[in-house]
Amino acid sequence: MVRTAEDILKEAILLEMRGKAFYKNVAEKCDSPSVKKIFEMMAEEEDEHIKFLSKQFINYTKKHSFLKPDVPKEDPEETVILKVLTEKVKKEINAASFEAAAISSAIDFEMNAVNLYKSRAQEATDPNEKKLYSILAAWEGEHSKMLVELNNALKEEIWYDNNFWPF
Repeated sequence: MVRTAEDILKEAILLEMRGKAFYKNVAEKCDSPSVKKIFEMMAEEEDEHIKFLSKQFINYTKKHSFLKPDVPKEDPEETVILKVLTEKVKKEINAASFEAAAISSAIDFEMNAVNLYKSRAQEATDPNEKKLYSILAAWEGEHSKMLVELNNALKEEIWYDNNFWPF
């Protein structure tokens, strides 16, 4: 089945909406203030992605063309906040907690988005569509990278705490 550009945009918006709902739900249930803040920030990011994609969807349904996407501005303060929160998270939770399971699930969520966007960027013939999905793949890739680093740090903590090392 051939998926149209409109189908992909709908799928992408739905994926982002599900991510936002998941992250908001996790944030509400977290005992760890740092994990709560990370998931609140991620829900806000997903909301930005929804707006980013919705703007394209509206234009595409009216004009059958993609707008030239603006590259999102990186917030250097957010990067620092995430590094500080990551250190706090390692102290606040253990690798077998609800929060750690949520981080692991979030990695899968983000990787699904990265794969969808990379795939569509490769398939796209419209340069603006290609750029749109490349931007989104990179954006989601940063989320994934941060979550993987956090997950790995938590695994290391539990391995050390439980003497899982073979030497």
